[in-house]
Amino acid sequence: MRAEVLAGLTTFMTMSYILFVQPAVLSSTGMDFQAVLASTCLVSAIGTLMMAFLANYPIAVAPAMGHNFFFAFTVVAGMGFKWQVALGAVFLSGVAFLVMSIWGVRELLMRAIPDSLKHAIAVGIGLLITLVGLEWGGWVQNNPATFVALGNLRQPAVWMSGAGILVTLVLLIRKWRGAILCGIFTSTVLGLALGVVKFHGFVSAPPSIAPIALKLDIWGALSLGAVPVIFIFFFLDLFDSIGSLIGIAEQGGFMRSGELPRAREALLADAVATCSAGLLGNSTAVSYIESAAGVAEGAKTGLAAAVAGLLMLSGFSYPRWLG
Repeated sequence: MRAEVLAGLTTFMTMSYILFVQPAVLSSTGMDFQAVLASTCLVSAIGTLMMAFLANYPIAVAPAMGHNFFFAFTVVAGMGFKWQVALGAVFLSGVAFLVMSIWGVRELLMRAIPDSLKHAIAVGIGLLITLVGLEWGGWVQNNPATFVALGNLRQPAVWMSGAGILVTLVLLIRKWRGAILCGIFTSTVLGLALGVVKFHGFVSAPPSIAPIALKLDIWGALSLGAVPVIFIFFFLDLFDSIGSLIGIAEQGGFMRSGELPRAREALLADAVATCSAGLLGNSTAVSYIESAAGVAEGAKTGLAAAVAGLLMLSGFSYPRWLG
């Protein structure tokens, strides 16, 4: 039980970046920042707890990286749809996902997709998150000529993140339990010391989700021009979920004869989370590849996911200590 709780805490800490990245991305569409943060907490808790109790896997569920950028910068900013229409498309894609999960169609698709593609999806997600982390940590920056260039290594954020990475790597090599948590703690302490992170307290009143909850425009999403958006959200969700599930399951030793037991239940949790996201004002939710960090710490059951899901609700206090 100690290992499961520690693993759940590790999973939460490694994925908690979504609680401030998601509002930062979706607020660019005109959605309320604080409401998106509260919605992200709720959607993540719903999906992760369903994964724990339905599938009994140590896998967390939350609004997906990449999907949020597509939602904000392609569907809303690029194609000109209102964010309410985009939410409607997310909800409808979730409903389609839910129906296919109940009927077992997604399990058949999981078996049909080549193993090489399943692994490539998980690797691609990991590379995206790595790039985002390096950019926010100051290690790389945008360059119009080469796209990516070395950042300013004299910035305090670089030293802060670098120290955390170094501590994590050393402890992982030495096979210490809690290596990732120690790296996060190191970065946090340095951040406080260098003034990168400012402490504002632990608890605050949760923000309201009223500005975005149940604001989805389903009829607008069913218009001729928005139907392709529904299909794109659906296929993004499908391949992202399958890739993450397979990647985490193979690391944790959950696969049996090349198949994932209780795959229907795991995919059902994803589908319900995506439907909830559309209703509560968020982008599509998927199984999080960061759950592999918890698996590396010894997670084997849904108890780790239950711990991570309950901790996601603590995100309601984030607006206070993030300032």
